[in-house]
Amino acid sequence: MIVHRFEEIINGREYTIEVSPVDDTTWRARLARMPGGASALMPFYGDTPGAAAQQLTNWLALAHRGSAKSV
Repeated sequence: MIVHRFEEIINGREYTIEVSPVDDTTWRARLARMPGGASALMPFYGDTPGAAAQQLTNWLALAHRGSAKSV
């Protein structure tokens, strides 16, 4: 199975997003499982690996925008 990995820093937090094919025209993005990390986040879908990853990235940015560390 093809799996694309995207490394993102969103509001000061590091994330690894894994995107895998569902069928010929649909890709599913989810957070990569990390030891001790949450794994219950729902997947996000798109018609390309980049589009699916962007859906998840946008959601994470909105969900964690108030929790960014202040300098």
